[in-house]
Amino acid sequence: MKAIYNKLIHGLSFCLLLAMVSCDKDFEEVNKNPNSPEQVPSSLLLPNIIRNAASESAGQAWGIGNVVMQYTAKIQFTNEDRYNWGPEGDPYNIYYNSLRDVNNVIEISGELGENNYVGVALVVKSLMYAFMTDAYGNLPYTEATSAKEEINYPKFDSQEVIYEGIIQDLELANEILGTSTESVDGDILFQGDLMKWKKFANSLRLRALLRISDKKDPTAGMQEIVSNPTQFPIFEGNEDNAALQHLQDVPNQHALYTTRSGSFDEYRLSTTVESYLKGMKDNRLYAYFQPTNNSGAGLIGEEEDYAGVPNGLADEDAVGYSPTGDPELGGSNHISRVGVFFSCLACSDDASPIGYQSLFMTYSEVQFILAEAKEKGYIETGDAATYYENGIRSSFDYYESRLRVANLGEIADVLQPEESYFTQNSVEYSGSSEEKLEKIGTQKWLSLFFNGLEGWFDWRRTGIPEINPGPAAYISTVPVRFMYPTGVQALNKQNYLDAVAAQGEDRITTRVWWDVE
Repeated sequence: MKAIYNKLIHGLSFCLLLAMVSCDKDFEEVNKNPNSPEQVPSSLLLPNIIRNAASESAGQAWGIGNVVMQYTAKIQFTNEDRYNWGPEGDPYNIYYNSLRDVNNVIEISGELGENNYVGVALVVKSLMYAFMTDAYGNLPYTEATSAKEEINYPKFDSQEVIYEGIIQDLELANEILGTSTESVDGDILFQGDLMKWKKFANSLRLRALLRISDKKDPTAGMQEIVSNPTQFPIFEGNEDNAALQHLQDVPNQHALYTTRSGSFDEYRLSTTVESYLKGMKDNRLYAYFQPTNNSGAGLIGEEEDYAGVPNGLADEDAVGYSPTGDPELGGSNHISRVGVFFSCLACSDDASPIGYQSLFMTYSEVQFILAEAKEKGYIETGDAATYYENGIRSSFDYYESRLRVANLGEIADVLQPEESYFTQNSVEYSGSSEEKLEKIGTQKWLSLFFNGLEGWFDWRRTGIPEINPGPAAYISTVPVRFMYPTGVQALNKQNYLDAVAAQGEDRITTRVWWDVE
């Protein structure tokens, strides 16, 4: 009996050992959770990357870009308008979080030979880094998002190094897009149209080359692009705009559509842009802003039905401001809101969730870049006056078409300028080279309304138009950069201190590398 018992125990032990060996052999396969994949395909990463980039750009345009460039002014909570800026957490945090996914797309698709996904990711990477470095200056770049390589405290690279990388990545993107066969699923910007991504890459390279033109001669790079449109296509019309189209349903409506009316109403027409638009009889006034409540006009009024408020007023002065100087005619009902085209649902029955698009770059901007490049002798191709007029007309055309999408045909019908608009002394492409460059810069500024921080970035390079701090501003000059986030100062302290030592004090008055006085 004991012998039988021992044989039974031995047999059970052998079976158990066999089971353990077998289990260990397939352990990794057995313990993979099919509902939690270890590697996400690029098609699932891309939509969120693009959406985050667009949302942050639009949010920065609304909260800072429009205000600092005096398209809008605040009538409540005026700290931004008075340059009481502290450390800025975004776009730093938002974009670096997204750049981890961008790097994953490059790694995943690179291993699979999916050059189209890699090319798209390189364009978005360049877009994000350009936005961040123009805002902050020196940044983690060559060692950024490298936690997998156990680099938890990345060094800050100079802006010169960052721009070299941006330009190289855009060149590579143009080269590899279209060299593989996969369709780019998840592309919510261009719906998989690779030619539009190539145009975006080369248009962004023109922007980058011009941005650093006071530090590095852009002639060779810009001429290479414009002299060979087959190899280096760029935006050819508004249909090529890098503009995210929003949808009817939550959460894909435009950024302001679901905001509170109180938040929307804090921002009003600035007297700075008002003076330019009215002075030139520029009908974009009717798209960018609304008639005052006091005027009694509907969607559109006469020029005198629009009134602005100066930038940089103290809170108590801003909320009761009177455009006429009569205190009985002061307050929010006498100051124009931002246009109904951009409006929130709670603000207007005419608000549209899909008319406004989040803009990265437009054909209009590219034409102004080329006009300046031609006027300065950076390119030999084309005619500066033609580029300049194309930039103006395409801006009007864009807003007319988008107003019609938003069912705001009443405004669209009056938007297009008379031909006399182009023969005004302030608009006609005539005068000295300096005068022509001022006209290019002014029209470019007018076209960049609600386009990220691009108006601010470009103004810091050109100084066009004249922007002056308001009477209650905390500093006597317009800010020229963001301060680094407090988290960076705390968690990556030594590299932060090295960056400040190289670039200058971490203040909003410290110029970045390309920003030459």
